[in-house]
Amino acid sequence: MLMPPALRKLALTAHVASSVGWLGSVAVFLVLAVVGLTGQDTQRVRGVYVALETTGWYAIVPLAFASLLTGVLQSLGTTWGLLRHYWVLAKLALTVVATFLLLLHMQVADRVADMAARTNLSSGDLNGMRVQLVADAAAAVAVLLTATALSIYKPRGITRYGWRMQHKQRAARAGDAATERAVPART
Repeated sequence: MLMPPALRKLALTAHVASSVGWLGSVAVFLVLAVVGLTGQDTQRVRGVYVALETTGWYAIVPLAFASLLTGVLQSLGTTWGLLRHYWVLAKLALTVVATFLLLLHMQVADRVADMAARTNLSSGDLNGMRVQLVADAAAAVAVLLTATALSIYKPRGITRYGWRMQHKQRAARAGDAATERAVPART
């Protein structure tokens, strides 16, 4: 069932806003993670890692779930459908996997932030985890840009389910047209 135009525009606005917010907050996370990894000022580094944890839980995670939810609602209420086109499926898969990995990533952010809050991190402390924060954020930016490109370019390709639905709709329209032709017009 298609959404009325006003509701569709509202849902699209919510989806675009949450998706752009997710991408922007991950980009900021990446910048801060690089500053935390390369910074020499221990106070700044401590502050960065505490800010990363806060940004992750109070901005990135909610925006990821909002993007996922509004994307599913958007696809179900439009002609694109959730399972009809490969680009929608690819975008859904990227979003679900990215959201799941984000929750795992936040465990690393929590650990580094906890250590930073309790001690002064030296350049070698938790280095592997600090590098992981940078790498994960960079990968997330790439994935979110890919999802954005899929939304804009909408590569062709209809799933088997999409083909079946298309043929059913055509058959229903053909049946309606035949019925209209068979019924004589009243004068």
